[in-house]
Amino acid sequence: MPDNKTPEVTPSSVMGAGPNLSGGSDTAAASVAAAATLASMADKQTSSERPRSLGQDAWRELRGSWLFWASGVLLVLLVLMAAFPTLFTDVDPRQADLRNHYLTGPNWTHFFQADWFGYNVQGQSVYARTVHGARASIIVGVCVTLAVTVVGGIIGMLAGYFGGWLDTVLSRITDIFFGIPLLLGGLVLLQAFTNRTVWTVTFALTAFGWMQIARVMRGAVITQKQADFVTAARALGAGTGRILFRHILPNVLGPVIVVATIALGGYIATEATLSYLGIGLKDPTVSWGVDISASQKDLRDGPHALLMPAGFLSLTVLAFILLGDAVRDALDPKLR
Repeated sequence: MPDNKTPEVTPSSVMGAGPNLSGGSDTAAASVAAAATLASMADKQTSSERPRSLGQDAWRELRGSWLFWASGVLLVLLVLMAAFPTLFTDVDPRQADLRNHYLTGPNWTHFFQADWFGYNVQGQSVYARTVHGARASIIVGVCVTLAVTVVGGIIGMLAGYFGGWLDTVLSRITDIFFGIPLLLGGLVLLQAFTNRTVWTVTFALTAFGWMQIARVMRGAVITQKQADFVTAARALGAGTGRILFRHILPNVLGPVIVVATIALGGYIATEATLSYLGIGLKDPTVSWGVDISASQKDLRDGPHALLMPAGFLSLTVLAFILLGDAVRDALDPKLR
């Protein structure tokens, strides 16, 4: 029969077990310390490799783009020129001296002086008018871009999110306005204004320039409203306004910003074209388009009076297009 007696515990057996117990506790302590070290390293690695937001990721890409820095530096100078023209010249752009400065050519020996770009047919400093003309052109471009982004964004968001008959009506209205060229629409609408200012030109270009933003916004909203996070927000009881402005809007701003940035240069060029045709801004407003229009008749005798404002206009449009390309590459992971 098997012996069911409990084995007797003797001091010698306890002493013999002592080293094993001590060794086991040391091993456990070492394991705990190693686990704590690994957990600390994992926390540091997790914090250092935390996912970046779309804006942070885009900024990281922009910092390494030469297009962004080249266009950014040029645009900063142009914005400073438009906001603070007295930093670049203290000459009145409307001051005329026909007796001494009629179509005088550029004098390259005086840097940043009134005669650096020469004088126009009215004896006015081309350099001073070029510096001060940046304000009207850039204000029109920026204001039109903001306005069409708001108008087109709202129309595209409503059409894409609600769909149905509202989408049909808004899409057909967008198609009708798409059939009217921006320049032609601006020409026709500005004919109704006798006093054409920066704000009337902005209104005319906004009325016929919002359609592309609306289409881009509509397509992006249709894609995003089918996402799982929108379905979850709707299931949790989120209202329409919260879903649109808190969940959908931040995820559709990328393509809209790209289109608006590239279009900004086009709006500046359109304003200059309208002023060149005599339908946009007029004297006494100082604008690149006004100067180009006034100098076309004397192109042979004084080409500098036309080439200088035209050159700055081209640089501005090019800078905004390059900035739009850089932003597009940064916001679209598929292009990287």
